[in-house]
Amino acid sequence: MLKDRFERIHDYLRISLTDRCNLRCSYCMPYDLPRGFYAHSVKMTAAEVEHIAAAFVGQGVKKIRLTGGEPLLRKDAGEILERLSAYPVELALTTNGVFIDEYLTRLQKSGLRSINVSLDSLRRERFFSITGRDAFDRVFGNIRLLLNEKFHVKVNVVVIRGENDDELLDFVRWTKEAPVHIRFIEFMPFSGNAWDSSKVVTHRQILDALASEFHCERTETHANDTAKPYRISGHAGTFAVISTMSEPFCSGCNRMRITTDGKMKNCLFSRDETDLLTPLRRGEDIVPLIRECLEAKKEKLGGQFEGLTGSTVASEIINRSMVQIGG
Repeated sequence: MLKDRFERIHDYLRISLTDRCNLRCSYCMPYDLPRGFYAHSVKMTAAEVEHIAAAFVGQGVKKIRLTGGEPLLRKDAGEILERLSAYPVELALTTNGVFIDEYLTRLQKSGLRSINVSLDSLRRERFFSITGRDAFDRVFGNIRLLLNEKFHVKVNVVVIRGENDDELLDFVRWTKEAPVHIRFIEFMPFSGNAWDSSKVVTHRQILDALASEFHCERTETHANDTAKPYRISGHAGTFAVISTMSEPFCSGCNRMRITTDGKMKNCLFSRDETDLLTPLRRGEDIVPLIRECLEAKKEKLGGQFEGLTGSTVASEIINRSMVQIGG
């Protein structure tokens, strides 16, 4: 069992397969990010991903989510899915949805049934503006494909004031007939993403906007949930709000992260990282390093800021960009 000094049990691991992405969302991948990223020799191989995952499973991890960048850009993503499917864990995936149709069979064979797809607009022109790519039709078509194949599909929407906050009602209207689960995510600060508190649309503001048309009923949550879930009578789908900035949920955190270059982050916002890949390549036991990293976990938001209750200055936060951490 992996437990930090605040008695939080950690049984959920997120593994970034790559820091590359075929989209260019500014809140995730700043345009001034140096091209080239990490040298190929520094990235984890498929076997190393499995070895690191196995070490965490041996310590009680029950769920593994594969992230990126865009994880399905890796040529060996299917092999990694196959390797991890042999372990007694729930497998999940976060993707931008562009390559779902190419990987559908591999996803089904792996037993993976839960997929999060990032989609910040339901308007083709705005999708292009946000992502820099004309891929809306393919992404939306792949979401429909997943729903037809009975996958549990969550759609991640990073809500930014002045950019897409006028689409809140449209996203919830979509859940009327489609069994899709919308997750509105408060805009969070990362290196180079031009975060400002005025751009954050909070949990309460999202609910107020939806109240003009819908009666939203709060549903049951569990100890480790990051999202505050809601349902609307008569709707096939649901929606939720991830209120990282206005109402942090750190007290129930059970998450750990591995970056594509094999560094462990004990929090999305942690400034420090623990190198697991180098010791692994030397044949060393990485479990003591995992425990040491977890022991150093801060109580809240990586110990770097206080959400919207304090004077958060994005430029003073020491972290990677989101694409380098893993979604």
